[in-house]
Amino acid sequence: MRPNAPASTSSAAPPQPRLLDRVRDKIRLKHYSIRTEQAYVDWVRRFILFHHKRHPADLGPEAVEAFLTHLAVAGQVSASTQNQARSALLFLYRQVLEIELPWLDNVESARQSRRLPVVLTQQEVTRLLGAMSGVDGLIARLLYGSGLRVMEGVRLRVKDIDFERLEILVRDGKGAKDRVTMLPASLFQPLAVQLEEAQRRHETDLRAGFGAVYLPFALARKYPTSAREWKWQYVFPADRISRDPRSGEWRRHHHAEQSVQRAMRRAVFDAQLTKPATPHTLRHSFATHLLQSGYDIRTVQELLGHEDVSTTMIYTHVLNRGGRGVRSPLDA
Repeated sequence: MRPNAPASTSSAAPPQPRLLDRVRDKIRLKHYSIRTEQAYVDWVRRFILFHHKRHPADLGPEAVEAFLTHLAVAGQVSASTQNQARSALLFLYRQVLEIELPWLDNVESARQSRRLPVVLTQQEVTRLLGAMSGVDGLIARLLYGSGLRVMEGVRLRVKDIDFERLEILVRDGKGAKDRVTMLPASLFQPLAVQLEEAQRRHETDLRAGFGAVYLPFALARKYPTSAREWKWQYVFPADRISRDPRSGEWRRHHHAEQSVQRAMRRAVFDAQLTKPATPHTLRHSFATHLLQSGYDIRTVQELLGHEDVSTTMIYTHVLNRGGRGVRSPLDA
């Protein structure tokens, strides 16, 4: 070896992962959902590009405030979107860069408008559900009949449905909480038929060398055979096998919530409804109709999985007639 030859790089330290990869790793370490991961990574990327690819560690509070102001003024985004961007940047600085700066606490959230939820009458629900069929129609009936969110509906697993007790166990709902809600007796037979079809599809996947479903929180490593067991399969499996965006494995995911949303839009049009109804409107209608039927608000709160009863109280606005029950002088 020549005296002036460069030293060998075989023992050099491995390169540091890119910032966005570090964001992904930290999000997965904390078991955030893949949707949160996609949203946060996108906001961090947009923040870096907004400041001409400068590293966030070199930026200060004025950079964060300038970005959020740009979103509100130039982008005209909603308050919830602006707050999501703020949360992503707070996560970046505190969890990834591990920079505790006092100005982070002074970055204010955008004030959100408090709006009343869209609620359908029972006649409107009947017309809407009558315009929906197939798997999307069955999921929509579950949303209204059990008060589920759309993601809770499509992610139901076989073991979470108790036909004897007419109960549905909602696992890892909003806020990473479990709850129990009702299973409508009228959906007993349709769900049984759906499970038979899902089981036939699962058996076909097993014969083809697939059949493993996604399991959360490293359960697949702790229980290696569970991913192929029938009880862990989705009640509403996807039509085709696809690649998992995180692990890269090929497997059958659950039915896409976008499919339910598209079917809902078509049904709103076909039923000639004038209200801007979405799948979440069925959950609002579930709560409102239970209160109209005389069930106490604490029961409805438990079925919906609300942590604070004040969140459930918003549905009491329909218990009075329009204008808080005041009779118009025009009708006198």
